[in-house]
Amino acid sequence: MSSEVKQEGVLKGGEFIIKDSDHKNVYIPEDINEEQKMIAQMCEDFVLSEIYSKVEDIESLKEGAANNIVEKMGEIGILGAHMPSEYGGMELDTNTNTIISEKIGPSGSMAVAFAAHIGIGMLPIFYFGTDDQKSKYLPKLATGELKASYCLTEPDSGSDALAAKTKAILSDDGKHYLLTGQKMWITNAGFADVFIVFAQIDGDKFTGFIVDKETEGLSLGEEEPKMGIKGSSTRQVFFDNAKVPVDNVLGEIGKGHHIAFNVLNIGRFKLGALCLGGSKMSCQTAIQYANERHQFGQPIGNFGAIKTKLAEQAIKIFALESAQYRVSDLMQKAKSFHLEEGSSFSESTLKAAEDYSIECSILKVAGSEVLDFVVDETVQVHGGIGFSEEYTAARAYRDSRINRIYEGTNEINRLLMVDMLFRKAMKGHLDLVGPAWDVQKELSSMPSMEKLEGSYAAEKKAIKDFKKIALMVAGAAAKKQMDGELNLKEEQEVVMNVSDILIDTFMAESLLLRVLKLSENDLKSNIDIYNTILRQFCHDAQARIQKYATDALGSFADGDLLKVLTLGLKRFTKYPIENVKVNRRQIADYLLQANKYSL
Repeated sequence: MSSEVKQEGVLKGGEFIIKDSDHKNVYIPEDINEEQKMIAQMCEDFVLSEIYSKVEDIESLKEGAANNIVEKMGEIGILGAHMPSEYGGMELDTNTNTIISEKIGPSGSMAVAFAAHIGIGMLPIFYFGTDDQKSKYLPKLATGELKASYCLTEPDSGSDALAAKTKAILSDDGKHYLLTGQKMWITNAGFADVFIVFAQIDGDKFTGFIVDKETEGLSLGEEEPKMGIKGSSTRQVFFDNAKVPVDNVLGEIGKGHHIAFNVLNIGRFKLGALCLGGSKMSCQTAIQYANERHQFGQPIGNFGAIKTKLAEQAIKIFALESAQYRVSDLMQKAKSFHLEEGSSFSESTLKAAEDYSIECSILKVAGSEVLDFVVDETVQVHGGIGFSEEYTAARAYRDSRINRIYEGTNEINRLLMVDMLFRKAMKGHLDLVGPAWDVQKELSSMPSMEKLEGSYAAEKKAIKDFKKIALMVAGAAAKKQMDGELNLKEEQEVVMNVSDILIDTFMAESLLLRVLKLSENDLKSNIDIYNTILRQFCHDAQARIQKYATDALGSFADGDLLKVLTLGLKRFTKYPIENVKVNRRQIADYLLQANKYSL
C-alpha cells in the first residue's frame, strides 16, 4: 500500500540502521511552540482536575465515571485532535498529537480508555470506512457522544489474530450478516456505543464490521477483575446471530487483516507516548519522595543507592523521549509528503504509520519496558510505603504491566521489527546488502588507527559501531539462512537478540541527535547534564549490545566464523569506560535540586 517516502534529508523507515541523520533536521521536545505549550498545559490541567480527583470512582468502576470523563475529553477537543475538520476534528499535526498522548499518559486507566477510543476504535473507520461510514460515526466519536471499542481477541486467537472463529453468515435476503462468536479482553466494552468487530465470512474471509451497541444479539459479560488498570472497562462481548447491515462491512471482504494490522502501527506509536508520560510522572513521584523521606538524619536522596535509581530512571526516560519525538516528526513529514503526492488525509496518515512501522514497534517495546523499569524503581524508592495502596506507586506499578502485552506483545514486536526490516530489503526499499558487505570487508582489514577528534566524536563513532554490529550479526544470520544452515523463523532467540541491538541503536542515536541540536541552540545552560546522560547511555548501551550480539553469535556460529565475528565485535565496542558513579550522582542531584523531573 505504502509508497516509500523520498524526501531529501529524511530517512525512510528502517533506514536508520544504514544511514546517518542530520541533527538539524530532527524534531526534539525543546522545539515545542507556544500553541503546543498551551495544549500541553490544558491536558495536564485536565488530568489533574478531572481524573486525579476522581481516581476512586474510576478504579471502582463506578457507573458513568469513565464514560463522563471520555465525554469531557471530547469537549476539550482531544478525542478529535487527529481527525480532519470535516469530521469535527482539530486536524492537529503529529507532533502535537504526540504531546497530547504524552500528557494523558499519567492518567492510568483513563489513558487506556483514551487510547482505545482514539486509536483502535476510531482509526479503522477513518482509514478504511466508506464516506458514509465516516460521516455517520467520526463526528460523534470526535465529540465523545459515541464511544468506541475494538473486538479482535478471542479465547483461542490472540497474537494469531487470523485464527479467529467468530463467523459471519449472509442472511437469506442479502441485507445483513449474522455474527456469532465470542470476543474477550475488550477495552471500553462496558460503555462503548460502537464496536469494531472481526469475523470470518464463509469460514475463511477475515473481515471487519462496524457493530452498534443496540444490535440485537450483542451482549456483554461481566467486568473482568484485573491485576492493573482496574478502572478500565474490560468485558467479553458475545454475538448470537447479531444482525449487522451489509452497509456496516468495514473495508473489503476478506481483507480484515489489513485493518487489524495497520491500526496497530499507530497504536504502538501512541502507546510509546503514553508510556513516556507515565514514566515522567512516576519518576517525579520518586524524586519528591526521596527529598521528603528522612532516614539516619538525612533525606534518602542523599544516598548513592537512591541516586543510582533516580539517575537510571531519568537516563532511560530522556532517551525514550528523544526517540519518540524523532519518530513523531518523521511521521508528520511522511504524512505531508503523501498529501502532496495526492493521497487523502486518511490515506496519508495510514501510509505514514506504515512507512515507520519498524520504528513504531521499537517505541512500543522501549516505552513499555522503560515504564516498567521506572515504576518498579519508584516502588523501591518508597520502600514499604510503595507496597501500600495508600500511595500512588503501587497503582502505577500494577497499571504498567499490561503495556508489554497489548498492541502486540513485546516478543511479537521484536520478531516483527526484524522481519519488517528484511522485507523492506527484499522489496528493494532498503539496501542492507551493501552496508553489510562493507562491514564484512572491514573485518578482514587492519583496524583504523585514526584518533577521535571534535565534539561528540566518541559518541558518533560508538553509534556507527552499533550499526555495524547490527549489520554484522543480522548479515551473518541471513547468510546462514541462505545456505540452508539456519531457519530464522524457528530461531526466535537470535531474532530477538538482533531486535534488541536495533532498539538500543535507535535510542542511542536519537539521544545523540537531540544533544547535538541542544548544544547549538539557546539551551546551552543545561548542556552538561545532557552530555552526561548521553555518555552514560552510550556506555550502558554498548555493554547491552555486546551481550545481545555475543548471545546471537554463540547461537548460530562456531569455529573460525565465530572467531572472526567475535573479533569484529571487540573492534566495534571501543567506547571509553565512564565513571558511572559520578555520572549518576550528577544526574540525580540535578533532579533532586529541582524536586521534579526537570529534563
